[in-house]
Amino acid sequence: MRSVEEFVLNALYEDVGRGDLYSLVEEKKDARAKIVAKSSGVLAGRLYADTLSNLKNLDIKWFKNDGDTFENGEIICEISGDSHSLLACERTLLNLVLHASSIATLTKKFVDIIQPYGVMLLDTRKTRPNLRVFEKYATRCGGGTNHRMGLDDSLMIKDTHLKTIDNLKEYIKKARKAIPFTSKIEVEAETIEIAKEAFLADVDIVMCDNMTTDEVKEVVALRNKTAPHIKLEASGNISLDTIEDYAKTGVDAISTGSTVHQATWIDLSMKLL
Repeated sequence: MRSVEEFVLNALYEDVGRGDLYSLVEEKKDARAKIVAKSSGVLAGRLYADTLSNLKNLDIKWFKNDGDTFENGEIICEISGDSHSLLACERTLLNLVLHASSIATLTKKFVDIIQPYGVMLLDTRKTRPNLRVFEKYATRCGGGTNHRMGLDDSLMIKDTHLKTIDNLKEYIKKARKAIPFTSKIEVEAETIEIAKEAFLADVDIVMCDNMTTDEVKEVVALRNKTAPHIKLEASGNISLDTIEDYAKTGVDAISTGSTVHQATWIDLSMKLL
């Protein structure tokens, strides 16, 4: 797993390459800049921006914390340092904050809808290659909760896995002995019958995948009656328009990849002072 510092250095190298040609012409000068919001949103990315500033000897004075909302026209932070470093880092710094804040902004919209129902919003593994840690950090800034980071932190049996398993109950018994004691087991159920089978196998979590709200309500009622200790998650094509209906079903959590792959970039700009 790459460190934040390594991630930031790679992002900077992508833009700077062998060197910023601007620095070959002008001498270094003391410079100050500000990042201004040109749309509303939720801030994320401070951890990565601070790492970049430390690497390049820049000073950042923040007026917002990760998770804070901001409005069009507000100053997010002020940055000072030598002109060569400041201008070489401009696009990388903005991209880090823009990308993270855009995910956090959409995440908060989902969270605000379901919070009154006591339901958690979970992200998914539908992240861009090499950006999983960064994008999952951004969803946390927006109020979401991370689902598993990868295949190694919990056992999730999806529909594709079920095709290879002859007896789910026996498989779960074997899995309990094979996986770490702290790892949970989740089964993806596309039908009520599969959910029943998962309850009988005594898994930790059952995901109601691509079910209608009526079907999810039926699974919730069955869970409450026969296996109240098992957590329920709803997933599959959950949108801002439908998430409240799923939150009302009684599930414990709702997962969606939309917070990442449907996030629309907000507008931030850097201006020299």
